[in-house]
Amino acid sequence: GGDAKTDLALLKVEGTGLPVIPLGDSSRLEVGEPVMAVGNPFGLEQTVTTGIVSATGRSIGAGPYDDFIQTDASINPGNSGGPLVNARGEVIGVNTAIASGGGGSVGIGFAIPTNLAKPIVAQLAETGRVTRAWLGVSIQPLTSELATSFGLPDTAGALVGSVMENSPAARVGLKQGDVITKYDGRPVARSTDLPRAVAETPVGREVPIEVMRDGKRLALTVKVAQLEEEPDRWASAAERSAATRLGIAARPVPRELARSRNLPEGRGVLVERVEDGSKAQIAGVAAGDVIVEVNRTPVASVGALQAALDKHPAGKPVLLLVNREGQSLYLTVSV
Repeated sequence: GGDAKTDLALLKVEGTGLPVIPLGDSSRLEVGEPVMAVGNPFGLEQTVTTGIVSATGRSIGAGPYDDFIQTDASINPGNSGGPLVNARGEVIGVNTAIASGGGGSVGIGFAIPTNLAKPIVAQLAETGRVTRAWLGVSIQPLTSELATSFGLPDTAGALVGSVMENSPAARVGLKQGDVITKYDGRPVARSTDLPRAVAETPVGREVPIEVMRDGKRLALTVKVAQLEEEPDRWASAAERSAATRLGIAARPVPRELARSRNLPEGRGVLVERVEDGSKAQIAGVAAGDVIVEVNRTPVASVGALQAALDKHPAGKPVLLLVNREGQSLYLTVSV
């Protein structure tokens, strides 16, 4: 199974007597600690690079559960999914991203901490999917200017930007402009702390929270509900096959996106993700592109994309017409 929100997947490997590397406690990491990144950058198998932990708890705008380890160990396309290992030989992170305009390492790489991955892996092993709790608020960080405006002494907490109707938050009276400072007895030091804490809460549990409202501290108890699942991007066999061959994750184009790009409804396939080092990435395909045609033939679904690829002769480049931010662009991909 896989979890799109953290970009993690669990694979079953057949075999016995295989060596296993232990999972470490990523909460014990310290800045400056030496680490090693293992992977296949640019297709170069079993490559090991070394560096240090540059920072922990990094938020890079990848999603609501950002909590990355930053390292200067060289991480490049092809390292994703490989382990980040400490000096004790324990996996303390899963390599996932780089900060680079050119697609290569510039000494800023990121890894998912094992303590974030462990509960996700446990759920995937047990049920094949991840279930998360839901509060029903949108939040934002507190800047010093906002803290002053709301009469708060510091920037600790998560500022509530909106409350969804009929949500757990709405039912207990949370309001826009509230600042959540504690969740289940734990301080909310940064806004990014809250989504992770809520996600790890068992669905249906009643949780105490503390809120600052108009300079007053309020104590509330909220019963968290289950977060509705998004469509599983690994669920379709056609989608898995297309992703394997091109190195992309794709889905139908949402109506809003089709309208914004003047695409006919039901036309094209949205590229959600491009695998590092894949044939699609090498050809210039990018996340957010809409594949409109394959070999001059329109495609309207992931299944149609797969059918077109199945018909294509092996060893010859595939001609794609993509829509990128409203502009049409031809690309060729070797498959």
